[in-house]
Amino acid sequence: MNNQDSLSPAVPLPSITTLSSREIYRNAWMRLREDEILRSNGRQGIYGVIEKDDAAIIIPIEGDRIWLVEQFRYTIQEQALELPQGGWEMAVDNPEDLARGELREETGLHAQKMTCLGSLWIAYGFTRQKQHVYLATGLTQAEKDPDDEEHDMVVRNVAVSEFERMLVDGEVRDGCTVAAWGLYLMWKARH
Repeated sequence: MNNQDSLSPAVPLPSITTLSSREIYRNAWMRLREDEILRSNGRQGIYGVIEKDDAAIIIPIEGDRIWLVEQFRYTIQEQALELPQGGWEMAVDNPEDLARGELREETGLHAQKMTCLGSLWIAYGFTRQKQHVYLATGLTQAEKDPDDEEHDMVVRNVAVSEFERMLVDGEVRDGCTVAAWGLYLMWKARH
């Protein structure tokens, strides 16, 4: 046995090293940078990275009903049905505050209880953005407070069974919604 075998496992070295980085573009919602990189195989390349502040996605459930939002998503030029979600274009100290705020903005709902189910990276092949997943229960209706991007948002309340049918049939195709629902189902199975 060599000395390495008796030590705890070493943290693997990154297989890509950043040689230089420059900001290409910035607005209130995102930053785009381009990094010159060196791969562990000796080949150089360019990596484009979109940086965005943390976001939240909320699963508002009361009994056997779930709230969804439908809005026009410019990037895909389609109406999209999804769980309420979003960010505030700034760093947030408490993700639960963000989740509560997004829930109120988009649906007008207030949750008596917010349960954190975890966090996920959104599309980390090209963007650095984390999304915090919350289950919202004990719901009461208040006023919606949509931002400019949510001017056409429609709130839908459907049976959980109908929502799951929509997922299977491809009516809901938002990856964040599908991933959040998977976390919820695993959490539910353990409780």
